[in-house]
Amino acid sequence: MVWKNLKQSIVLSGVLIMGVLPSYIRAQDLKEFEKNVTEFTLDNGLKFLVLERHQAPVVSFHTYADVGSVDEVKGITGMAHLFEHMAFKGSRSVGTRDYLAEAEAMKRVDEAFHALKRERSKLGEDRQNSLQNMEKRLEEAQEEASLHLVHDEFEQALIREGAGGLNASTSRDATRYILSMPSNKVELWMSLESDRFFQPVLREFYKERDVVMEERRLRTESQPVGRLMEEFVAVAYKAHPYGEPTIGHMSDLETMTREEAQVFYNKYYSPGNLTIAIVGDVDPSQIRELAQTYFGRIPSGPKPDQVETVEPTQLGERRVTIEESSQPFILMGYHKPGINHPDNAVFDAITDILGVGRTSRLYKGLVREKKIAVSVSAFQGFPGSKHPGLFVFYAVPSRGSTPLECELALTAEIEKLKTELVSVEELEKAKTRARAGLIRALSSNSGLARQLTFFEVVTGDWKNLFTQLEQVEQVTADDIQRVAKGYFEKRNRTVGLIETSPAGE
Repeated sequence: MVWKNLKQSIVLSGVLIMGVLPSYIRAQDLKEFEKNVTEFTLDNGLKFLVLERHQAPVVSFHTYADVGSVDEVKGITGMAHLFEHMAFKGSRSVGTRDYLAEAEAMKRVDEAFHALKRERSKLGEDRQNSLQNMEKRLEEAQEEASLHLVHDEFEQALIREGAGGLNASTSRDATRYILSMPSNKVELWMSLESDRFFQPVLREFYKERDVVMEERRLRTESQPVGRLMEEFVAVAYKAHPYGEPTIGHMSDLETMTREEAQVFYNKYYSPGNLTIAIVGDVDPSQIRELAQTYFGRIPSGPKPDQVETVEPTQLGERRVTIEESSQPFILMGYHKPGINHPDNAVFDAITDILGVGRTSRLYKGLVREKKIAVSVSAFQGFPGSKHPGLFVFYAVPSRGSTPLECELALTAEIEKLKTELVSVEELEKAKTRARAGLIRALSSNSGLARQLTFFEVVTGDWKNLFTQLEQVEQVTADDIQRVAKGYFEKRNRTVGLIETSPAGE
C-alpha cells in the first residue's frame, strides 16, 4: 500500500519512474525513421509532428500544452491541473443547448461565487446564516447554468465513433491531452479538438474545482506518503516553483475564480504554446490540409515567457520529519540539472545501476542482504525534468528496521559510487536496458506520440529522442564517479522521513 501511494504521488508530480529515457538504436535507423516523419507549423505558431505507421487502421493524437504547475504563481496554484478537468467540457457549439443563455447563467454563477468569497473574508462576526444563504445562492445559480449544458457531449461524440484512451494529464512541466481513433475519423478529431481551443467554454468551473479539492483530500491530505512528498518538495525548493504542489494549495483552490482561469488560459493556451503529434495510419498531406482548415482558424498569440527563477545553490542539508500512524518511509533528494544538461545521460546510467529492478545495487544491498527494507529505488526527473530537478532515493523500512538504518545504508551505497568505479558488467547492463527501453517506449502509436511531443518541446527537437541512447552509450565509469562526487554531497541533500508516531506502535 505504501508503494502504491508513493507511485500515485509521483505520477501526480509528473515523474518518469522507468530509469533511462528511451533512444533509438543505430544512426541508420534514425535516418529511416525520419523519412516517415512530417513536421510543419501553421501561421499561428501551432506545430504538428506526423508519423506514418500503416500497420493498422488506427491513429493516436497527443496535444501537448507547454504549461504545467511550474508556470503558476501564488494564489492560483492548482490552476494548470484544473484545466485537465476542464478539458472535455466542450465549446460554444459543443456541450450546450443555448450558449448565449448559458453564458448569462454562468455570469450569475460568477457573481454568486464572488459574493460568497467576500463574505468568507470578513472577520469578527457571526456570519453562519449569511454564508449558508450565499452558498445556497451559488448552488442555485449552478443548477440554473446546468440546464443549458449537454453533459459529456464532447467525449460521447468521440466515443461513439470508436475513440479509445481519451484522457488528460498534468505535471509540473506540461498538460497533455491524448486519444486514439480509427484512421477514417481524423477529420472528426480535427473538428472537435480545434473547436475547444478556438472557442473554449469553462463551464461547470466551480464544480470541477470542488472535484479537484476532493482529489487533494484523498490523494494528499489523507495519505501519509502524499503529505510527506508535499513537505519534502517544499523544503527542497525555496525559490523555484517546482516546490509548489501540482494539485494546488487548498486555500488557492477555494478562492480561484473562473475569470482567473480564463486569463491563465489566454496566456498559456495560444497556438504557439501547443505541439500536436499524430501517429498512425494517416496521409501527411491530408493532415496538413485538415490542420490548416481547422486549427488554422485559431488566432495566434505571444508565446509566454519561460520561468526565470533559478533555485539558489543549497548551502546545507535540509530535513523534514512527519509523524504518522503508518509505515515508516524515507526520501533523499539531491539537486541536479535538467534534461538538457550533458550529464543527464550519466544520471540515467546511475538510475539503472542503483535503482532499477531486483539486480540493482540498492535492492541487493538493502532488501536481499541487509533485509532492512521491503522496497527501495532511485530515479531522476522529479519533480520535473525541464528545469533543474532532484535525483531521488527512497526506501520503505522492513518490520523492525528504522528510516535511520535505511538512510545510513543508502548513504553507504552512494559513497561507494564516489570511491569505487562501477564494473564493466554493470555499465553494459545499463546500456543494454537503455536499448530495450527504446523498444518499449516506441512499441505503440500512443507511446511514439507521447515521446515525440515531449522531446520536441522539452529538448527543442524530437530527434533528441534518438540521441539519448548515443549519450548513454558514451557514459564511462569515470563519468559516474565524477557526477556522484559532484552532486551527491550532504549539503546538496534534502531528506524526508515518516516516523511512526506513538499511536502507531
